Amino acid sequence: MEPNRYESGLVKLLEIDGVSGKNVMESLKDIAPDLGRYIVEFAFGDIYNREGLNLQERELITIASLLTAGGCEPQLEVHINGALNVGISAEKIIEAFLHCIPYTGFPKVLNAVTVAKKVFASRHIVVKQP
Repeated sequence: MEPNRYESGLVKLLEIDGVSGKNVMESLKDIAPDLGRYIVEFAFGDIYNREGLNLQERELITIASLLTAGGCEPQLEVHINGALNVGISAEKIIEAFLHCIPYTGFPKVLNAVTVAKKVFASRHIVVKQP
């Protein structure tokens, strides 16, 4: 029997995003509960539970993708928290953002760094300079 996609996705969502992920799901209950279900089942139940990449690699790809897409600052905030939750250092997050400059440009990277600064401040994280 195939495991329940929603249940396995919810476990993975909470493992990565914790309270931030739970808050996103709660915010969708009254207006778009199916969207919340799709996020849990597909993104976290199917994609995040695949073999081949560990959670740190998945979150690094996710935050770089959100930065590159632009206009995804609320989701970027959730996933920067998720990246920290799975053990990615603040320094590595910033370095990944800097790596995106030649491919996506300064404005999107500046927006991402602004979101990261907010997340780091809320978690009392000081970024060590190289």
